[in-house]
Amino acid sequence: MTRPTFEDFKKKALQDKAVAAEYEVLKPEYALREQLIKMRCAAGLTQEEIAVRMGTKKASISRLESVHAAHSPRLETIEKYARAAGFALDIRFKPEDHHA
Repeated sequence: MTRPTFEDFKKKALQDKAVAAEYEVLKPEYALREQLIKMRCAAGLTQEEIAVRMGTKKASISRLESVHAAHSPRLETIEKYARAAGFALDIRFKPEDHHA
């Protein structure tokens, strides 16, 4: 018997309307954190190295990259993080998909 994959679990969990609604609410938070981590990794940097470049502590970077942080990061902080990783912040908006 094979173990279910994360994708199998996610698909089953999202069949619950309450879970699906909460997932949609949290989706932007997860996407932001994922992009931060991808950007840092693409730059070949550790959390410690990003922290030094930003003039802060590794714990601050860990919180910034965590979806469990108590507060959402300020735009200024995200921009500073991007510059520390050698990236420029580019904010774009797209029309909502109302067919989901």
